[in-house]
Amino acid sequence: MLDVCLLGTGGMMPLPHRWLTSCMTRYNGSSLLIDCGEGTQIAIKEKGWSFKPIDIVCFTHYHADHISGLPGLLLTMGNAERTEPLVMIGPKGLERVVTALRTIAPELPFPIEFREIEERQADFEINGYQIRAFRVNHNVTCYGYTVSIPRAGRFSPERAREQQIPQKIWSRLQKGEVIDCDGRRYTPEMVLGQPRKGIKLAYCTDTRPTPAISQCAKEADLFICEGMYAEKEKIEKARQYRHMTFYEAAALAKEASVRELWLTHFSPSLVKAESYMDEVRKIFPSSFLGKDGKSLELVFEEE
Repeated sequence: MLDVCLLGTGGMMPLPHRWLTSCMTRYNGSSLLIDCGEGTQIAIKEKGWSFKPIDIVCFTHYHADHISGLPGLLLTMGNAERTEPLVMIGPKGLERVVTALRTIAPELPFPIEFREIEERQADFEINGYQIRAFRVNHNVTCYGYTVSIPRAGRFSPERAREQQIPQKIWSRLQKGEVIDCDGRRYTPEMVLGQPRKGIKLAYCTDTRPTPAISQCAKEADLFICEGMYAEKEKIEKARQYRHMTFYEAAALAKEASVRELWLTHFSPSLVKAESYMDEVRKIFPSSFLGKDGKSLELVFEEE
């Protein structure tokens, strides 16, 4: 099970009831954060989630509305007596940017490990999360992310018995371990079937539509995508500032065959955003307006 929460849905500036951009996931005791706009730690508190298990922070890019909440969050995590390393992933320049922000948070009881991305696409595997960063099209270097939880094939006791595999190591093989026992090597492939469908979250903000988005978001269980503008007459403004409209996000969701779309990162000038959703759903029916604190439990499919 993967818990997903939209902590903040605002773009450019916070509003009284909308914090700036941030999304948090929880899986198997480890939390992951994508972006850390102003108000992120307040939003975490309002949700009732904890700071301490945050092991990974991914940044789409370094505009202030996506990273300005970081110094305060680091201080709070330090005050929670965290000592385990914190991994940060982001475009080239990550360490330089975070070091500058840490001028006001210089002493932390935990180390930070930086993973800077220079390729158009990069993959990471941390704490059971499979993370893919993919380049998108904004006016600075920017990445979208997919976060996947793989699911191994079903364990076959019959195959294990046929190959005379000791029962004492069945559970370890089921967890993916390679085991040397009694002079013989045993691998998970000996007892597991084909991999089953896992869980997939796709997240993308601050970009024009690009083929990389629909390709990487393909068949995601949840696609969180920016919709800076809902007014159709603002398409030229979206092109100028390299953002998306609600309708372009819905078209990407349809193209990628995702299960559900949440729109986020709205312009602060947008009022009555819900009134535009009927038109959006004509393009992609399973479209929903993102709201601060909106959350979902993504679970493995029943077989």
